[in-house]
Amino acid sequence: MERESMEFDVVIVGGGPSGLSAAIKLSQLAQENEKELTVCVVEKGSEIGAHILSGAVIETGPLSHLFPDWKEKGAPLTVEAKDDSFIYLTETGSQKMPTPPQMHNHGNYIVSLGNVCRWLGEQAEEMGVEIYPGFAACEVLYREDGSVKGIATGDMGREKDGSEGPNFEPGVELHAKYTIFAEGVRGSLTKELEAKFDLRKDADIQTYGIGIKELWEIDPANHHEGKIVHTTGWPLDKKTYGGSFLYHLDNNQVAVGFVVGLDYQNPHLSPFDEFQRFKTHPEIRKTFEGGRRVAYGARALAEGGFQSLPKLTFPGGCLTGCGAGFLNVPKIKGTHNAMQSGIEAANAIFELCQQEDAPVEPTQYTANIKASYIWDELYKVRNIRPSFAKWGFLGGLMYSGFTTYVTGGREPWTLKYPHTDHEALKPAASQPKIDYPKPDGKISFDKLSSVFLSNTAHEENQPCHLKLKDDSVPVSINWAKYNGPEARFCPAGVYEYIGEGDDVKLQINFANCVHCKTCDIKDPTQNINWTTPEGTGGPNYPNM
Repeated sequence: MERESMEFDVVIVGGGPSGLSAAIKLSQLAQENEKELTVCVVEKGSEIGAHILSGAVIETGPLSHLFPDWKEKGAPLTVEAKDDSFIYLTETGSQKMPTPPQMHNHGNYIVSLGNVCRWLGEQAEEMGVEIYPGFAACEVLYREDGSVKGIATGDMGREKDGSEGPNFEPGVELHAKYTIFAEGVRGSLTKELEAKFDLRKDADIQTYGIGIKELWEIDPANHHEGKIVHTTGWPLDKKTYGGSFLYHLDNNQVAVGFVVGLDYQNPHLSPFDEFQRFKTHPEIRKTFEGGRRVAYGARALAEGGFQSLPKLTFPGGCLTGCGAGFLNVPKIKGTHNAMQSGIEAANAIFELCQQEDAPVEPTQYTANIKASYIWDELYKVRNIRPSFAKWGFLGGLMYSGFTTYVTGGREPWTLKYPHTDHEALKPAASQPKIDYPKPDGKISFDKLSSVFLSNTAHEENQPCHLKLKDDSVPVSINWAKYNGPEARFCPAGVYEYIGEGDDVKLQINFANCVHCKTCDIKDPTQNINWTTPEGTGGPNYPNM
């Protein structure tokens, strides 16, 4: 069966904050200039917001740019940030520390980012944007001159062996003058584009973290709407970057999350179990006792910052949002930068769409980013995250104070990252084992019950979307040298070593996958390639 094709002026891959902001801005510019412009957004989740997971405390500047009247329009931003606190945890104690200026949240809002995206999607559709949820962009299409022509969505109804099943439907080709890739962190098509166009040639390596989050309904006596708590220290060791957040929403809800830098060294470490152990700390447990966990999810974060930004444009399109790496790590925020990058891409591309002989590469987008607040914001904090990678927790903490309070981020050097995340793991025999306590089912939980709360679902008869380049590597290298770290760095129980002795093998439970992309990042041999499953597959996050 041949694939059908559709023509648009602009195709946007990903219905997150960046992609939707670009779509809305393009439509606004078309209306203001009385021009016709066709814009399409494809989203692999079952609905807009289904795959969106973030803390989240957001700055509203870009939202106010798009909709100065967002309050009157009913945007789901109702909880103003109030009290900030920053706490250093030891195993049994805690010490309140000065809150770094980047983490002051006066004027910001605690939100469900998934619900914000659902609202943005509604605004975009009202403006004429065509949004196709449940369609996974699985292939980049190229013109004869090598420029990007658009994307193709994945086939539906293939059997496990790749053959066409009884309900087979081929994917659809979406062609465009320009394609904006707003896939989020470690997007499968973005990886391809970076390699094809050598977009990382002049950039430092990208480094990542994994963020694991739960949503709780807690005892009203423990709830303080607008309260924000961040912690560092225990249970992580002094060589591992990470920390936590607790954000008090409305209706007695608290979002709690834990982030672990994926440049950790010990293959025995399990980010999921570190998170569960964190909640048992006396200072943290008291918030959740008597409460009820209602949602769970996980997502990778691009932590490299300024020096890790790739070339943003290529013939036929550009990269925006967290797929490009605009997260401000010390601020623990990326939504405002993602939205602004979408706006800047729209500004550049709209102008090109009005020209008869427009250049094929939207280079003005890069100029727009460099002229925006994003560039200076990321530049000022560029040395904070790599200082932890180079000198550990105490060294990073000292350097962060120096660059924040003494130089204001204007030191004449830029630190580089010492290695990629997958190169950081040490052999298991050289690292201490970690004895994680069994979950109690009240404060701490196991992976499978957690995945159940993420509403994750995949058509189980489809081909596995987690591709191994070499089937022998998991046992011959990952198991033999690193004691099978896949079983621990995955927060969803996807990778499982079964059998004993010479009969050990890796089993991939792909139906559990929450699309966090950690395996694609942390696998020490880079043998795992995360690809898109059938559209609608994956988590269906409520209020995350």
